[in-house]
Amino acid sequence: MSVVHRLTAGWLVDHLSFINQCGYEICDSFAHPGGVTRSTSVTSTEDCHSVSAFAATPSSIGGPTYGPGDAVETGGKRAKMRFVFREEFFDISKPHIAAAPEQQLCQGCPEIFFGCCFLLILQKRKRKCVFNQGELDALEYHSKVRKLVWEGTLHLVQEGLKSGFLQPTTAKLSCRKNNVPPHIVCGLAELCEMAKQFPAVNESDHQTVRVLEDETSSAEQDLLSCVMENSSNCAKIIVLMGQKYLVPPKSSFLLSDISCLQPLLNYKKKYDVIVIDPPWENKSVKRSNRYSHLSLWQIKQIPVPALAAPNCLVVTWVTNRQKHLRFVKDELYPHWSVKTLAEWHWVKITTAGEFVLPLDSLHKKPYEVLVLGRVQGDVKEALRKSEDVLPIPEHQLIVSIPCSLHSHKPPLTAVLAEFIKPDVECLELFARNLQPGWTSWGNEVLKFQHIDYFTLLQNE
Repeated sequence: MSVVHRLTAGWLVDHLSFINQCGYEICDSFAHPGGVTRSTSVTSTEDCHSVSAFAATPSSIGGPTYGPGDAVETGGKRAKMRFVFREEFFDISKPHIAAAPEQQLCQGCPEIFFGCCFLLILQKRKRKCVFNQGELDALEYHSKVRKLVWEGTLHLVQEGLKSGFLQPTTAKLSCRKNNVPPHIVCGLAELCEMAKQFPAVNESDHQTVRVLEDETSSAEQDLLSCVMENSSNCAKIIVLMGQKYLVPPKSSFLLSDISCLQPLLNYKKKYDVIVIDPPWENKSVKRSNRYSHLSLWQIKQIPVPALAAPNCLVVTWVTNRQKHLRFVKDELYPHWSVKTLAEWHWVKITTAGEFVLPLDSLHKKPYEVLVLGRVQGDVKEALRKSEDVLPIPEHQLIVSIPCSLHSHKPPLTAVLAEFIKPDVECLELFARNLQPGWTSWGNEVLKFQHIDYFTLLQNE
């Protein structure tokens, strides 16, 4: 389970465990007796999840060295290859910026320290410049949620330390070498932009869904013009522009930008859960030109009403800018006929249970906001769908060790499970990775599925 502890305040979540429970196994490969065959056939629909595994990197299997995506067959027996996400990306053992001792979890009085810290900030800032309205709004919001974040995180961290999931820095002896692969250039967004120059596809002559079978090297135009679906119980590999990407079982995706959403609408599914992680516009994004962003007006054009089932639960990731939070609650959700129900917070901690950033930092906070709401519609349908599920609580924390890869958000599947019925249709918009049981859309939807982010194991 990705949920390590569940308390009244929220959840302590193991993001890495969730990824590795997604079933990244390639199965049903064959070879000649007495030989070893490199194969990438992934056509089997046999259930792979019960197969036991032992850890072995490609170089330690023995004999030839196999590349990612190569299935191994020895003595005419079937071998199943399993991939796991690289642990190095979750080895956050130290805070990005260390907090003062008085502000660290399990020490001092948070209310007294915050008051002193706030006065100190004011004194320093008066010498330079006054707060602008955005900073004042952010300070006011932080003062409202700070105690909830501090106390809830403290309780969850204490449970994590007791169970051994988290370990004090002094007790942690890490001998792991820096095996993080070099920066992987993601050209998916550029590909989606180029796709606008492709000849128009006649929808009547084109399939809405393409089911993945064998390892596929697809024509870019085919991949960008329909929903790709892995309906089997095994992972599959897709090759795009010479790069390999892992697709988990029971998942589907559409690789496109916001101007090419029609294939998703043609998929004709109505979703009971929609998670949205918009590329919010801000000054640092504009300066760095790291990824494309959308204006508030463009975000409002996302056709959530056309994709949502009655009583659909809508969850939106929001930056700590109060402008964006107000926009979601006061403009975006009303525009989509969504009623705001709650604000939750994702709190980022180290493997020792410390905040990754000082809680009272003026610039970046160790938490991000999620706004939850429900689509308003047929009352009878809403009552039927709310049977046997708990109401959404007003405030909860999702506490986890973050991935070092930018914008790799923690999974919400397990934490939302008690508030939705099983086997509902789920959709993630602006996704950068895939999940079993979910449809994912975005112009970088395969980004964190790149095979170089995974390590190859061999199953017997």
